[in-house]
Amino acid sequence: MAPLTAELGRFVSALALSDVPMEAQAVAKTGFTDCFGVMIAGAREGVVALIDRELAGRDAGALASLIPSGERRNVEDAALVNGVAAHVLDYDDVTLDGHPSAVLVPAILAQGEALGSSGSEMLAAYAAGYETWAELLAREPLPLHQKGWHPTAVRGTVAAAAACAKLRRLSPPQTATALAIASSMAGGLVANFGTATKCFQVGRAAQSGVIAARLAQAGMTASADALEHQSGFLAAFSPGGAPDLSRTLDPAQKEWHLVRQGLNVKRYPVCYGAHRAIDAALDLATRHDLDPSDVDQVHVSTGAMQMLMLRNERPQTALQAKFSLQFAMASSLVARNVGLAQLTDDFVRSPPIQSLMPRVCATTTAETMAGSAFAPSEKVEITTVRGKVLASEPIVFAKGSKERPLSHDELQAKFSDCLGDDFGGASKSKAFEKLMNLERLNSAADLLSL
Repeated sequence: MAPLTAELGRFVSALALSDVPMEAQAVAKTGFTDCFGVMIAGAREGVVALIDRELAGRDAGALASLIPSGERRNVEDAALVNGVAAHVLDYDDVTLDGHPSAVLVPAILAQGEALGSSGSEMLAAYAAGYETWAELLAREPLPLHQKGWHPTAVRGTVAAAAACAKLRRLSPPQTATALAIASSMAGGLVANFGTATKCFQVGRAAQSGVIAARLAQAGMTASADALEHQSGFLAAFSPGGAPDLSRTLDPAQKEWHLVRQGLNVKRYPVCYGAHRAIDAALDLATRHDLDPSDVDQVHVSTGAMQMLMLRNERPQTALQAKFSLQFAMASSLVARNVGLAQLTDDFVRSPPIQSLMPRVCATTTAETMAGSAFAPSEKVEITTVRGKVLASEPIVFAKGSKERPLSHDELQAKFSDCLGDDFGGASKSKAFEKLMNLERLNSAADLLSL
């Protein structure tokens, strides 16, 4: 059994930004930038104010800011509220079988602001958290979704602890303790997808990471083998009960997961399980100039694990619609878009959408692509009322994925749309460039003066 808890503690504690390949740094900056914009868009949602009102501390010693308001909160509570905002729209990036930036960025910003951390320190912390997450994933052969676990709320808690331990400059044993504490704070259920509790799970992961690092620095104890023990984190959360506990972590021969797996930036503010099908449906609708009234049936070939997440066949709210293949297809055909403007209760309940959703069906495969819980490819077939069948090519990678990344201009356009009319064009451009050059910032406060 490899001493993973201790190995990760040594790796995170020793990590310097100069150790991180430039390609990996570029991925981290993209994740940071995209998440910051999505967080601002999400902050307008009612559940964010609810969580802040009911749970966040406002004492005079508050050292961290809510984004974008700048209101001060306790560090762990700022991470919680900003984490909820980062994930509430389901518009944040995806990889590692979860949503790394929505956990890491809120935790890093809150902890970094309180400590006066520089941009380069925050970038190194992101790399530490991402790589910790990836190392946990690499030791589990089955998707956590299969057992009902929400991977972001499970692995993200430990990853956030790693990032905060890095910012606090904890020693290797202290860092290992932070990871061990966080391992007892992890959890979240797929059953709560399509409700406000899903984003709360993500906010809690960010908050728990902050708390775990703080407690470790204060001297709280935890098991030195909490991750790899036969009754530890990996075994407890393993769907098949057979995690790989023999794999070691050698920093000298380390594979950088940031480079190999990268980030998939979302084009649409809905569950990533629907994105390839949306790409296909939008292409068919545009290419054939389809009118929704011409559509008799929409058939999607997709994955069984995706349909486990896309659980709402007849959504009545925007939050439910984020986890509905039927809505995704209907919106693609009715509006020729699945964007922020379509994710409203009124649009979801509109007659054109409600009448088209029953005409969407799916067949699934249990086969998955390497390194993902998703099907190897997806295909959309639209049958018209005249009996003509319009079929897409199999879609392997969604637009915005590591393999088909958004351009600099496309990423900036999404960022600008997320900030909305509350910010002027110059402010949006300045914020975007600051984030994309994160390593040049003197402190986290430079990001919070928008």
